[in-house]
Amino acid sequence: MVQWFVKGGPVMYPLALCSVVALAASIERLIFWMKERRARNPTLIHKLLHLTERGLFEEARAEAAGTRDPITRILLNGLSHRHFSLEGALEVAAQAELKRMKRSLRILDTIITVAPLLGIFGTVTGILAAFGALEGRIPDPRVVASGIAQAVITTVAGLGIAIPTVVAYNYFCANVEEASSEMSTHVTNFQILYQKGKTNHVSETVRV
Repeated sequence: MVQWFVKGGPVMYPLALCSVVALAASIERLIFWMKERRARNPTLIHKLLHLTERGLFEEARAEAAGTRDPITRILLNGLSHRHFSLEGALEVAAQAELKRMKRSLRILDTIITVAPLLGIFGTVTGILAAFGALEGRIPDPRVVASGIAQAVITTVAGLGIAIPTVVAYNYFCANVEEASSEMSTHVTNFQILYQKGKTNHVSETVRV
């Protein structure tokens, strides 16, 4: 492995950096999504929606306090600011959650673009070195072979970094899209139940 790295030339150093960054970002996102799945609490969401439908807003807030479930946090933020702007509070909280979920995706996207380009750059410099060795009357086979090796190794390295990074990037993007769709569904449902809860709450108040 070290021998191949040396034969790849100077371009292998930024390629190695790309591989380390891509691996670190992928591991960080894997850990993040594992924690997110453990934090999910559909039962609590259902209970909060049920209390909201009945107009028991303060009880719903108390029930959801301190939750780690991202959807419940969004709904809780809406309840906490319902007197000012329920829709705005829900939107702000949803954007904050999506921002957390999209963290590091730009890094992976950049690596997907940069790694193959670095590989191509190494290919060009390796071919130039090989052609430079052929210009003399007696070409040095070792220099020619070194240039060709650099061209091939950097190309393989660039693609070898980009391909798994694309897979990881698409996987994490799919998770974000799924979570975003789930958030949208629950937020819409919550807004409907909140309006119904307000009506129920007013009715209860009039009776009293």
